[in-house]
Amino acid sequence: MRIVIFAISLAILITGCSQKSTFSGKVDNTPYATKECIKELSRGAEIDATNLVDTIVVYKSKRVLYAYKDGKKIYEFRISMGKNWDKGAKVQAGDYRTPEGSYKIIRKKCDNRLYKSLLVSYPNAKDRAKAKSLGVRTGGYITIHGQPKWNADGSGDDYTLEHDWTEGCVAIPNKDLDKLWKSVRNGVSIDIKP
Repeated sequence: MRIVIFAISLAILITGCSQKSTFSGKVDNTPYATKECIKELSRGAEIDATNLVDTIVVYKSKRVLYAYKDGKKIYEFRISMGKNWDKGAKVQAGDYRTPEGSYKIIRKKCDNRLYKSLLVSYPNAKDRAKAKSLGVRTGGYITIHGQPKWNADGSGDDYTLEHDWTEGCVAIPNKDLDKLWKSVRNGVSIDIKP
């Protein structure tokens, strides 16, 4: 019985970055309510055309994300990553590593669990070839996303940024994601470096 209770508790605490949703269908008045976010996306109203980013670079060892416009750094954000980010590049589904390589932002998603997310084009051809040579599945659905609901107001940012808690994604504070969200269009390049 203790094992079952422990397993259930652990499952509740883990908030990684998988596609699974815990939305109950109830009205959600937190910043995670997706209805307005989806409306903005459908109109393209979330974009600030005066401040568009053309490149994102993540330095895992520095624990930082930089966003550039025409070669000039316009944003710098602290990050959290996959629990095993320091074990090297992501190789397979479930390894809790953050990928390394060159990718693109391919989709924006309003997320009722992790605020908002920018979907990264992981796996690329190199990632697929590596996984195939090892006989494993690459996994996918790697994003730059916000914070879990318990940290919606940012009061727990210091805690979440000092710990690596995702399943391989890059997490930033919600206030920072709002800036990036307005500055990124699909197709923006993202380089994730060791």
